[in-house]
Amino acid sequence: MRIVTWAIRLIVFVLLLAFAAKNADPVTLRFYFDLAWQMPLVALLFIFFAAGALFGVLALVAPLLRQRREVSLLRKRLPPDEPGRPPVPEL
Repeated sequence: MRIVTWAIRLIVFVLLLAFAAKNADPVTLRFYFDLAWQMPLVALLFIFFAAGALFGVLALVAPLLRQRREVSLLRKRLPPDEPGRPPVPEL
């Protein structure tokens, strides 16, 4: 099974490397106030992909922290363990 996963990883890496080699042409990204960046297309795609992934992770942080805070408050409200009562599973 380990060989299959490494083979899939190698195939994906080779495909992405070929994609990068095919998209090495310089492109110009124009902003306001006559500001422009010129860089290879694959670098620009990678930058915007990484920025999108970062924004996605940051969007998930607030709900995660809110849920952790709520779980800790609910655990504090629990009465002490009584004999004959099943234990509460760890989250």
